[in-house]
Amino acid sequence: MSGTAIIHDATLTPTKLELLAGWLPKQPWFAGRADDLERVAGYRFVDPDGEVGIDTLLVRSAGVTYQVPLTYRAEPLAEAADHLIGTMEHSELGTRYTYDALGDPVYTVELLRVIHEGDTESELSRGEKTMTVLGSGVVPVSNASGEMMRVIRVLDGAHVPTNRPPLGTLTGHWTDADGEQEQTLVILR
Repeated sequence: MSGTAIIHDATLTPTKLELLAGWLPKQPWFAGRADDLERVAGYRFVDPDGEVGIDTLLVRSAGVTYQVPLTYRAEPLAEAADHLIGTMEHSELGTRYTYDALGDPVYTVELLRVIHEGDTESELSRGEKTMTVLGSGVVPVSNASGEMMRVIRVLDGAHVPTNRPPLGTLTGHWTDADGEQEQTLVILR
């Protein structure tokens, strides 16, 4: 298990959805509208060093669900400046620099660990889980020259490549207005 994510009883200004409403319409994979954005579910991982918040939101707009991995930091991450979504004021932790997690090495390392070890999302210190995820586990391959990771952003079933079997996956389970859902969220090749 990925440890326990500390969930603060805090106020965020702007909220996560308000911050995403300004960023998502600028992304080439987003075809929704900022004014009808709703949170569907989410899961968390824990940074082993306890410095970076790792949170993935599933949001829906115009009938399509999107996966948006985020990281939260107390200080800017210079090498990920082009992945900065914006800042939020956290009533307990102060200013949080919010990044598209695909540009944050802490997220990448933890995501790869979860998939490789067949691990799951973190427990939450408070609040209810809205979804579960499970890494497939990966058998080491002696001739592997490097892995390629693909995070599936658009969760409509049509964006998961099927041209060859993956080395490993992260699969998510949640319930939304359409019922029980199971989707591949990340593929390793």
